[in-house]
Amino acid sequence: MTYTISQRDALKQAIASGVLRISYDGKSVEYRSMAELKSALAEVEQCLAKDNGQPRTRQIKIYADKDL
Repeated sequence: MTYTISQRDALKQAIASGVLRISYDGKSVEYRSMAELKSALAEVEQCLAKDNGQPRTRQIKIYADKDL
């Protein structure tokens, strides 16, 4: 799915103000929690970066149970 910059900006503004209901382009969406809203923002930003040809950022975490 393709997303627009206005959708990303609406998500960022909602997070900054603490609101769970977003309206853009005549549509309205209500999220259940701030975590769900942040997850939606991450997905939109990832898709926009992919559309612009930017590589996906990966994060690798290493855990150990014993001393190395």
